[in-house]
Amino acid sequence: MRRASTCLAVLGVALFALAGAASAAPTVTLKAKAVPITGFPHTGNILGAGAAVQAEFTIKGTEYGGFPPPLIGVVFYLPTGAKIHSAGFKSCSEATLKNMGPKGCVKGSAAGPIGHALGVVSIGSERVHEEVSIASFFTGNGLLFYTEGHAPVQLEFVSAGHYVNLGGGGGFGPKLITEVPLVETLPGAPDSSVETINVKVGAAIKSHGKTIYYGTMPKKCPKGGFPVKAELIFANIAALPARATGETSTALYKAPCPKH
Repeated sequence: MRRASTCLAVLGVALFALAGAASAAPTVTLKAKAVPITGFPHTGNILGAGAAVQAEFTIKGTEYGGFPPPLIGVVFYLPTGAKIHSAGFKSCSEATLKNMGPKGCVKGSAAGPIGHALGVVSIGSERVHEEVSIASFFTGNGLLFYTEGHAPVQLEFVSAGHYVNLGGGGGFGPKLITEVPLVETLPGAPDSSVETINVKVGAAIKSHGKTIYYGTMPKKCPKGGFPVKAELIFANIAALPARATGETSTALYKAPCPKH
């Protein structure tokens, strides 16, 4: 289910004037930390323990009519030593989310609590802000993110991610590659863009008397904190509405080591 429709009566859509293709990608800042898994004690920012990851992104740019260009991809690198254990967790399919929404996913397939993002959409010739919710689900060796907004426009779309480098490499641990679809609010209107994202992913299950954690912390923390990295990929404005490789902004962060 990927759609965007206006909740207001709009008679026409003015063409969106652009100053030209961007010469540089937006500026992205990242904050990430290990947090406890709800209902499971002794999880969180503890060496070797199960944990959820909370990530916050802030995007600043004016390349797309005063706002950042549309986001088309996110690559997130966990710290060296972090582990992903997807076996045993229930999953949801991309087709189910697109056709039925979260209600179609089986119980236990949610990958974390509801997150949120703040984006920019078009109402006629105006660009306005809209807050959306982000629900995450397990799907085999990856994650699905279901984004939904209701006002001032109706938004529903799925972003699919998959893990690579599960054993780590290049100074980091497992890497999650997520593709974000282009979404226009009305035919011919500018695609939506995003300025902030806040998501938390992590869960645990009981199986045969044991607790299985989807993600576990490294067993040691380097001086200064756990290095994490994100690469956010933005659409090439000159190529829109076609989807093409765009500009990439890289954000680095050191998550705090556990307190002794």
